[in-house]
Amino acid sequence: GHVDSIPLDVVPPMVLKAATRAANAIGDGLYGVDLKAFGKKALVIEVNDNPNIDAGYEDHCLGLELYRRIVAGLRRSP
Repeated sequence: GHVDSIPLDVVPPMVLKAATRAANAIGDGLYGVDLKAFGKKALVIEVNDNPNIDAGYEDHCLGLELYRRIVAGLRRSP
């Protein structure tokens, strides 16, 4: 499907809060969270424990820095 990659500082706070809460409820790994925004609410559609991270899409804003951050986060995990 169509992907719009935007910098985190432009993501509405309600979206970040909903995504973070959903992922944290599952654990401290790498998760993809699908959301649907309705007005001033963001609803969780699903949490993926095997998320896609496709070159040219999810890494559009950060480039290689995205992968550096992911690896650094995985290295910090117990």
